[in-house]
Amino acid sequence: MSTVAAGKTAPSFNLASTDGNAYSLRDALARGPVLAAFFKVSCPTCQYTLPFLERLYQQFRAQNLQLWGVSQDTARDSQRFAKTYGVTFPILIDEEPYETSQEYGLEYVPTLFLIAADGQVQISSDGFSKVDLLEIQKYFAKHFSVTPPSLFLPSEKIPEYKPG
Repeated sequence: MSTVAAGKTAPSFNLASTDGNAYSLRDALARGPVLAAFFKVSCPTCQYTLPFLERLYQQFRAQNLQLWGVSQDTARDSQRFAKTYGVTFPILIDEEPYETSQEYGLEYVPTLFLIAADGQVQISSDGFSKVDLLEIQKYFAKHFSVTPPSLFLPSEKIPEYKPG
């Protein structure tokens, strides 16, 4: 099973968040694009990547960016992860047998899917990819017609890629 690639239609899904709210991809896409970030709390690359996604979320929060973490762990463990890594965007729970992750053909975590309002995957990225994160930022900057600050600070030593 391969990951849903850019240019393909994203499978629709409905998941509950750690705070018990229901999230529907179909309903969300009616309001604009969605960035779904699949992860596991024990994954070191996820621990590295999600704080950068939080930074991205904060840059576009005023424009109502829809960025969802999709956790393959329990709500309790996912809440602890969010608190530890400073994640404030919604965390949805894809419990065993990981039906949503399977529909998306996940092979590694983290895996990111930038899904346009028409349901087409614009970017599919696994692991930590500096280039892909900058492309996602560029997409939202254009979509929202804003100029965000730099995603990566000059003082940070950011690798080009970290496998998941």
